[in-house]
Amino acid sequence: MSSRVQPVVSLKEYFKDALHGVLANQRLALEDQTEYYVVNLLTLFARSEALFEQTAEGLRVKPLVLMLSEALEAHSRTERERGLQRLGDVSLFIAGFFARGFARKLIDIDYHIAMGGCAYGTLARRLAPGGAQAAGASRRASVLGQVFAELAEKFQPMVDALNELSEAGYTHSHEDILRLYELWLKTGSRRSYALLKRLGVEPAAHPGAVPGALH
Repeated sequence: MSSRVQPVVSLKEYFKDALHGVLANQRLALEDQTEYYVVNLLTLFARSEALFEQTAEGLRVKPLVLMLSEALEAHSRTERERGLQRLGDVSLFIAGFFARGFARKLIDIDYHIAMGGCAYGTLARRLAPGGAQAAGASRRASVLGQVFAELAEKFQPMVDALNELSEAGYTHSHEDILRLYELWLKTGSRRSYALLKRLGVEPAAHPGAVPGALH
């Protein structure tokens, strides 16, 4: 067996420990319920059938703009919220685990960050007291609203944390400088900034950006 393959008894426990470690490395604090949500998301999407959808061309990730369109055109509040949650979840997972794969593609990681952050932010407002959610919403809806609010606020740092998790064992070299610099310019990634500094590059100042909201 390859030394890079590590058998685990529980995938959820593996992601729990691994995520806790990268959050500490990134100095990113999450509420317990938010960390639990992300662990469940990673465990779910570890199965390809949960992430990809069957199309005429085979298994594919549905385009984010199509997910957004379907959510906005949903016939019920529940379907709309479920669609926005799926958009946020897929955006976070793809941006977190496939950042290097976006190189030389028309749609880059910043697009996924914007779409996912907006989806989670909109869900948070809908589930907040006095929002679009019906009065007397369940405690579960209230907790989920808090989770989505934190994920919207910390979406880009969460992408950094998942980037670190996905690249465990990978050593960045000078060949990665251009891609890291692109990520820094497009997202303000603190992780990319630190890696560039480690490789001897002093990145220019980044103005930063905060994801907007869907109405």
